[in-house]
Amino acid sequence: MVGEAKLIENSVGKPVSTDDLFRFIKSVISDEQQEETGPFYVLDLGATRSLVETWFHNLPMVQPFYAVKSNPNPAFLKEMAALGTGFDCASLPEIETILSLGVSPDRIVFANTCKPESHIKYAAKVGVNLATFDSNCELEKIKKWHPKCELLIRIKVPEASGSAFMFGSKFGALPEEIVPLLKAAQEAKLQVVGVSFHIGTGAINFHSIQGAIEAAKTTFDFAAQLGLPKMHILDIGGGFTSGPKFTDAASAVKVALQKYFPGELADSSLKIIAEPGYFFANSPFTLATSIIGKRERGDVKEYWINDGVWGSMNILKDDHDEVICTPLTIKNPTCEGLKTWNSTVFGPTCDPNDTVLKGFKLPELDVNDWLVFHNMGAYTSSRGNDFNGFKTSAIPTYILALMPPRKQEK
Repeated sequence: MVGEAKLIENSVGKPVSTDDLFRFIKSVISDEQQEETGPFYVLDLGATRSLVETWFHNLPMVQPFYAVKSNPNPAFLKEMAALGTGFDCASLPEIETILSLGVSPDRIVFANTCKPESHIKYAAKVGVNLATFDSNCELEKIKKWHPKCELLIRIKVPEASGSAFMFGSKFGALPEEIVPLLKAAQEAKLQVVGVSFHIGTGAINFHSIQGAIEAAKTTFDFAAQLGLPKMHILDIGGGFTSGPKFTDAASAVKVALQKYFPGELADSSLKIIAEPGYFFANSPFTLATSIIGKRERGDVKEYWINDGVWGSMNILKDDHDEVICTPLTIKNPTCEGLKTWNSTVFGPTCDPNDTVLKGFKLPELDVNDWLVFHNMGAYTSSRGNDFNGFKTSAIPTYILALMPPRKQEK
């Protein structure tokens, strides 16, 4: 869930420097020092804008539909809408959220292959007319409640991306299921307008995209052989990460598109979309946590902080990406020249598995010092809960600006 957004004007068009980020964090801590300061997020909208620019520079032919589930922070969604992205929604509440921003329903893809009937009826009512499917059951529900909806058949693709989160066990028609599903849609007089797939979140081998796009092309060919109207949408899913890996991923996508859809690229008859979540949401958010307890056992320093794996760091249960953590102390804000110790960092709950860091080098810290976690936007607040009364839903978000901070209640 998303906490209160305390907005501060932001006129920055690029990511801020680390120095500016820490000055801002210290200003927030100072403003709130009259009472115990809980954890809080900082959202750098300049970084968001930069990521959108990077996407369109590298993949100008692919329209991104941001995966709302990754981080539904209202200020972030508003910025993404203003920057012209579409939205991948998986439920009625997510569709409601996006429409409340004034986004046209034709900028939404209902990208959940198994939808409650009430959600399908709502999509029909509000004009969300593009959705995914991968089963006969879903076709029957759509036939009954939203027969005019355009459909993307989601296919299972070769799982060779090295992703930490593969989707093939739950989503996507198997190769032998594709033709029967296309025939079923044809008999039901439903419009299958394209193909979707997802190679997995946090993919590390984007050359696997070639096999996925080849499988999509084969599906296009099957549809043509069955006499279906020509498909015109290809949804290449997500799995993208920012940084140098994205340049390589974009190159692999372009090579594969040119190999399997050269004619469609030449005459612009193919609409290509994607469903990136992690790419846009992760790096613009920073999480600041304060130390609420301390213990020493031999040469190991142990600390408790006011957020953990039941909250914003829930993703650590599954994702073993390197944690980027920076200490911020009261006595020595830069921490320069301080001796470091092997340290363990626990979250605040009574669960012994609520361990955020282990064997991590940190200077000696005290209660009310801070640990700042970078790249904390994707699947953090959206996956956290309120276990033990530590409310992820109450964590506020501050919008970063280079101008002097001026807090406004939303």
